[in-house]
Amino acid sequence: MHGTPHIVSDVMTHTVAAIGCGARFKEIVQMMQDWKVSALPVLEGEGRVVGVVSEADLLPKEEFRDSDPDRRTQLRRLTDLAKAGALTAGELMTSPALTIAPDATLAQAARTLARAKVKRLPVVNDLGMLEGVVSRADLLKVFLRGDEEIAEEVRREVVSYLFQSPASSVRVKVEEGVVTLCGRVRDTSLIPVAARLVRAVEGVVDVEFESAGQARPSEDASA
Repeated sequence: MHGTPHIVSDVMTHTVAAIGCGARFKEIVQMMQDWKVSALPVLEGEGRVVGVVSEADLLPKEEFRDSDPDRRTQLRRLTDLAKAGALTAGELMTSPALTIAPDATLAQAARTLARAKVKRLPVVNDLGMLEGVVSRADLLKVFLRGDEEIAEEVRREVVSYLFQSPASSVRVKVEEGVVTLCGRVRDTSLIPVAARLVRAVEGVVDVEFESAGQARPSEDASA
């Protein structure tokens, strides 16, 4: 198969708000408000990402503003207390920054976001220089692909690959991202394989198989 999965650089936001290590607290808050983002990459030198400042890094200043934490809290939340007294991005940031490469697949980016429980990732090149930011919303852009575009890729990359004799015996229909493969297949062991390959096509919401006397892919796969 020759299909190329979408990668981070296909969907990332190229115009990015970022700050330097010396940015002051109020400047950081203002930039987050202006750009409507919850985190900002922190840059050093000519654009190397050295950390990220998020809303979570800023909140301790408000949380501890009018409180005098007991010794147990002080020991348990040393990092937050330090950030409550911080004034600059260099003091506030989480470092090293969790980043991702522009050639990472969207699945890799989604897993990284989910595991780290963050909404955005700076995208950096091999030298650590900022190239953009990818967010959860960016990763969902693939589901805006047109049905016919998806159908054409499924025909080219799945049907013609698995059902070569003749490929036209299996038809492809797509509606709202749901792919339906129609037709009889001699080798039913290919049905769950086809289902997995179709689901790997960017923008596919689900896959179904319609054929008299044939089970749906999910049923075959669990048999």
